Amino acid sequence: MTEDPQAAGALPRTLGLRDLILLTVGTVIGSGIFIVPGAVLRQVGGGMGVALLVWLAGGILSLLGALTYGELSARNPKAGGLYIFIRDCFGRFPAFLYGWTLFFVISSGSVATLAVAFGAYLGEIIPVTPLLAKLSAIGMIAVVAVVNVLGTRRSADLQNWTTAIKVAAIFVMSAVLLLLGRGYAGTGAALWPVDAGAMSLASGIGLAMIGVLWAYEGWQYVTFSAGETVDAQRNFPLALLVGSVALIGIYLLANVAYFAALGPVEAAASDSIAAAAVTAVVSPTAAKLVALAILISIFGAANGIALTASRVFYAMARDGLFFHRLAEVHPGFKTPAFAVVAGSAWAIVLAATGTFEQLLTYVVFTGWLFYALAAASIFFYRRNAPDASQTYRVPAYPWTPLLFIAAAGALVLNTLVTQPGRAAVGLGIVLLGAPAYFIWHSRRRVSGENS
Repeated sequence: MTEDPQAAGALPRTLGLRDLILLTVGTVIGSGIFIVPGAVLRQVGGGMGVALLVWLAGGILSLLGALTYGELSARNPKAGGLYIFIRDCFGRFPAFLYGWTLFFVISSGSVATLAVAFGAYLGEIIPVTPLLAKLSAIGMIAVVAVVNVLGTRRSADLQNWTTAIKVAAIFVMSAVLLLLGRGYAGTGAALWPVDAGAMSLASGIGLAMIGVLWAYEGWQYVTFSAGETVDAQRNFPLALLVGSVALIGIYLLANVAYFAALGPVEAAASDSIAAAAVTAVVSPTAAKLVALAILISIFGAANGIALTASRVFYAMARDGLFFHRLAEVHPGFKTPAFAVVAGSAWAIVLAATGTFEQLLTYVVFTGWLFYALAAASIFFYRRNAPDASQTYRVPAYPWTPLLFIAAAGALVLNTLVTQPGRAAVGLGIVLLGAPAYFIWHSRRRVSGENS
């Protein structure tokens, strides 16, 4: 199942264990942990204990998926990750719909969102006009594209440095807030919301979970780079485990630090909780350091998406289901340069026009449908290759993948029931890929490729 790195058009294997861990962590940590905790606290009625449990639950859900994807990536370490798993087990059509949605909305929209946030946070450090903010957003995407065209090793090294810097910044910020903060004084009763009824609390937890999962979003992107991983059977499972556990610890630490600085009332009222906490404990000037850390964090997350998502477009093109130029590997840089440029160019269009916000709002829930499909692939692989040589098997099988699939299904079903209009539009956007699939599929058959 492994891909020969010397084969025509194949990508060289250059990513090691450290790269994968830092890629997992760095792609997930963008701007979410710096702003989302206040909204989560509001949605659970100001109960700090409940908020922390939601962050823990979101992390455990992500960990269940990561443990499952660890085995899948070790079994079939090819460029494309989730796309490959879905293709092998459920067919080319649903796999194409995932790749189609990833290209036109999910990954490109995520990069556009990060780029626009980059322009906004730049304004916290230097004076920025609306035009300059938009130009800086476009410039950030362009820089990320250039780095990823020039080499996988260069992009991975940049990812490693930006991840190390952002994690160090979170640890330093948290230590200062915990040492100097006085927000816990007199808040013993604030661990659980006092006046919230069971139904309203359950509803609030559901809403809070959506925000938390958005902050954890991105750990699955690392599977797209399986085709460039050295010793994938060992490194992938370990990297996903270590990266996911590290994210849970980092997010819980940051939340506890915010609460220590602001207390439950002020924390719940803040939409920029990291800056508010540092301002309250240190000074308004120090909040500029938070903005700088967020800029680095955003840049690193965008780089991680560009490095990984382009491998899905490359895999689709190799299957004859996308623009054939996207399957080409640059002879000098050994990267899928056209795939990187195409994804980045579309992200620039979304960022420049501002159309990404509604697209992401409608489609983001459908990602979990595909995550569940990919996780379900493990049953196919186990049934069809039960004796395959494996250094890693997902623990507590089949319960680990089943719990992840059930939770992902519940999130999709909750959106269908509570927001049927939004869900219908989102599914409609996904299904717009159907005509494109049949066009490319018919071309494959005409050209004599196997279907």
